[in-house]
Amino acid sequence: MRLLHTSDWHLGRSFHRVSLLDAQSAYLDHLVATVREREVDVVLVAGDVYDRAVPPLTAVELFDRALHRLAAAGVPTVMISGNHDSARRLGVGAGLFERAGIHLRTDPEGCATPVVLADDHGDVAFYGLPYLEPALVKDALGAAKAGHEAVLTAAMDRVRTDLATRPAGTRSVVLAHAFVAGGEPSDSERDITVGGVAAVPAGVFDGVDYAALGHLHGSQRVTERVRYSGSPLAYSFSEADHRKTMWLVDLDAHGNIAAEERVDCPVERPLARLRGRLDILLEDPALDRHEHAWVEATLTDPVRPAEPMARLARRFPHTLSLVFDPERPPEDPLASYAQRLKGRDDHQIAEDFVAHVRGGSGPSDLERTVLRGAFDDVRVDETVREVSR
Repeated sequence: MRLLHTSDWHLGRSFHRVSLLDAQSAYLDHLVATVREREVDVVLVAGDVYDRAVPPLTAVELFDRALHRLAAAGVPTVMISGNHDSARRLGVGAGLFERAGIHLRTDPEGCATPVVLADDHGDVAFYGLPYLEPALVKDALGAAKAGHEAVLTAAMDRVRTDLATRPAGTRSVVLAHAFVAGGEPSDSERDITVGGVAAVPAGVFDGVDYAALGHLHGSQRVTERVRYSGSPLAYSFSEADHRKTMWLVDLDAHGNIAAEERVDCPVERPLARLRGRLDILLEDPALDRHEHAWVEATLTDPVRPAEPMARLARRFPHTLSLVFDPERPPEDPLASYAQRLKGRDDHQIAEDFVAHVRGGSGPSDLERTVLRGAFDDVRVDETVREVSR
């Protein structure tokens, strides 16, 4: 059975205020063409179909057109909701869509009810695990505690229990939206940390033939059977070096990966991250190849130059981001606050603030727990309010 694994479309998202709708439309054209030309048996979409819970109408229309074209191709599609989607909104009409071969899995309690498809070698059971917000699904799944590993383990226990009731030789595929340990993140994924932990071990998915993951935007293998397709477009400059692809995977009669290929996605415009003094960026002939790219320029001039964006735009007309990181010795008191905070998350910044106001003494273990709980509560509250709109 030939699988086309994709995820993280983020329909409706912009890139530094530039609309990506045309690029997303071109990607979906490419997806449908790939399905037809490569004789795909089933399309897997591992979450974050939309960029936010209440997407703009243009994004909904694009999604609607994509569903119609996939249904017209006669190739089943299995799709789950991600942490950016409203599971309830995405799941509206799921029963009706199913008749057209579009299988939406957005209810965590239905994670052990597979879509069963057959080929010449028998059945393949596709289990959809939508994004599992621990605080919201812990009780429904009977998880031991409200953490990512606990709720995913509880969901996978249900999957394995159902799979054990299937005829011998039934192959299995799981779609999940999660941060699995060993995966490489970028700057454009929304933080899903709970209790200081975001990642879960790949062993959670033991017992299935293939785990089609979404959430991380770089295409990658965590293990041979556990993979991220990555996003089809770059959504931050941290993805400038990504090769944007979809996984084309063939499962043989025994559930082994008989063949695999990374199918490249169309690139509307490449990304470039440039760094240096303004005069050098404007004059260096080696940078000619970036003149048509989306550009993030980091200027290292000791003194901020005049009209830097306007001057950059004359050579690099698609410059979207301008960062100042002046060359100064580390002990220089003028070193920027942003530079001191680079690479530190909200919780670490809060701990630094406590240490600062106390004259160097950081928070106690109990205070760290309280701070962590406060950040978790705020994030869960924002999630609940967003999906209930």
